[in-house]
Amino acid sequence: MTNLSFTSYANDKILLIGDSLSAGYGLEQAQAWVHLLQNKYKEDNKPITIINTAISGQTTDNALLKIDAWLNTHKPSHVLIELGGNDGIRGFPVKLLQKHLTQLVTKSQQHGAKVALMEIQIPPNLGPRYRQMFTDSYNKVTKQTNAYLMPYFMTDIAVDNALMLNDNLHPNAKAQPIIRDFMYSEIDKWLSREK
Repeated sequence: MTNLSFTSYANDKILLIGDSLSAGYGLEQAQAWVHLLQNKYKEDNKPITIINTAISGQTTDNALLKIDAWLNTHKPSHVLIELGGNDGIRGFPVKLLQKHLTQLVTKSQQHGAKVALMEIQIPPNLGPRYRQMFTDSYNKVTKQTNAYLMPYFMTDIAVDNALMLNDNLHPNAKAQPIIRDFMYSEIDKWLSREK
């Protein structure tokens, strides 16, 4: 039986705004999950295009400087925001993170795009209180903006050394197909909900 939820997709164009986790840090581009996912869409004849603007080291305030240009250039139907990890590692105030994420979401919505915000989690060494407040920010922003909250693709990978680079921050080549499959499923749920 075919999955009919895909039949209504009319050339969805997803602008991915992310950091090193989506930019394929330490890998060949052909190994990175975004490239693998785009190939899977082609194989499955799904008219979904991912425009990857992920940049290693990108913070929410960096992205705010560029988002208008990205939206004007690419005119996406959907925007997926995978940001905040670098803000957290640098100990940026949670209120500032929330403000920037809200601005990224609302700017995208003003351009007519449906928005998903990925719930980023940060390493435990940043302290339980800050870590909890940080993760809670994503739920708060999606509730305020009516954006879609997408689960974090690193949750199970980050705790498995066999799937991580030696820096213990970035997924290795072996992790990329796992992320691709996770994102294939999660993007399907998101796009189906937005129809």
